[in-house]
Amino acid sequence: MQEHIEAVPYADIDTVFLDVGNTLISIDFDRVDAELAARRWPCEPHALRRAEAAARPGYSERVFVTGAPPDRSLFHSYLSAIFEHVESLAALSPIDRDELVTELGPVLRPDGRASALWRMVMPGVPEALERMKQQGLTLAVISNSDGTCAASLEAAGLLHHMNVVIDSAEVGVEKPDPRIFEIALARCGADPQRALYIGDLYHADVVGARGAGLHALLLDPYGDWPPLDCERATDLSAVADRLATS
Repeated sequence: MQEHIEAVPYADIDTVFLDVGNTLISIDFDRVDAELAARRWPCEPHALRRAEAAARPGYSERVFVTGAPPDRSLFHSYLSAIFEHVESLAALSPIDRDELVTELGPVLRPDGRASALWRMVMPGVPEALERMKQQGLTLAVISNSDGTCAASLEAAGLLHHMNVVIDSAEVGVEKPDPRIFEIALARCGADPQRALYIGDLYHADVVGARGAGLHALLLDPYGDWPPLDCERATDLSAVADRLATS
């Protein structure tokens, strides 16, 4: 049964808060493919991109509802979830796949730095951000990161669009805890009822934002999520369209 969808009052929105990973910047799928190919498990970047989107509902549930395995990092759980949806890796047993993830983790993220892997600007993002700025909207980032969020945005050429950047490693609290959203609201001087949060994981982004009184929207490029109570969009350009025509 379809959940009641909480509509976003686009005409009232004056502040847009954004996630970073899979909202503004994606994994370097070419690099992941190259590392897999070097281990005789090649996978086309587009297939990895599709698998990543398909993995989001299960990963979100596993990490923020049931709880990730205590002996595994969140990145390990994330990469495992992606590989479970990669057809060319279907022949691997769960044990072999876990070993592959364990081997690749430190290669893809040296010293655990997210910025080493999340570095590809997603299609249409610069143009969408520019359109929002031209509408007079305040733009800010709220990200569960490791202290490298601003550097990643700068390297991607996106930092100049942002009025504020909230990195969980710097403020000491992570999504879905409402306090990280409250910190962002305070720094922007924003009214939560006139603020929209955009992210890719329901249980971290939508639930967390709503806990602080914000409106929330989920990016779901291929329709992988089950019926939910929030609005969705395929990408940031689609959200910019809605804001522009409200």
